[in-house]
Amino acid sequence: MEIVEVKDKVFRRFISEEKIMKGVQEISTRINMDYKGKNPLLLAVLNGAFIFAADLIRELTIPCQISFVKYASYAGTRTTEDVKELIGLNEEINGRHIIVVEDIVDSGITMDHLLRDLNNYQPASVKLACFFLKPEAFIKSFNIDYLGMEIPNDFIVGYGLDYDGYGRNLPEIYKLEN
Repeated sequence: MEIVEVKDKVFRRFISEEKIMKGVQEISTRINMDYKGKNPLLLAVLNGAFIFAADLIRELTIPCQISFVKYASYAGTRTTEDVKELIGLNEEINGRHIIVVEDIVDSGITMDHLLRDLNNYQPASVKLACFFLKPEAFIKSFNIDYLGMEIPNDFIVGYGLDYDGYGRNLPEIYKLEN
């Protein structure tokens, strides 16, 4: 579909499912090489990253585990800059290799908060696998170790990303029509 309506807004197709899957495969290839002989814990950030995390873990050939946390800083189409932990860490990560799996980093406020929290538990390492980065909106300074693609600072839905909880199920990425 070229155009979709999500709630009261119209979105136009922006990134194909094929391009998304190619990005997932590129990230998984690098992780498989970097973590050979290790047993990392993938820590997926709900709700948005669940689809990327599922696709990514199916492509991994290394021994690994997955768990989930949920942080929130969005209301509608805007960040509130107030980060709330809704579901916390329930795994022992002291001495473990952690790969945080995130769908998108725009301002970086939520991820910066999460990365600081994780380092308090003294993991062996913490790396970030993020599918989308909005460099124009990024205001923090942490490193993204495994990046799918950079995109403009447009509001998008699909592939786990939502507008007020809707649109996550779309297999492609759609951007808001102005």
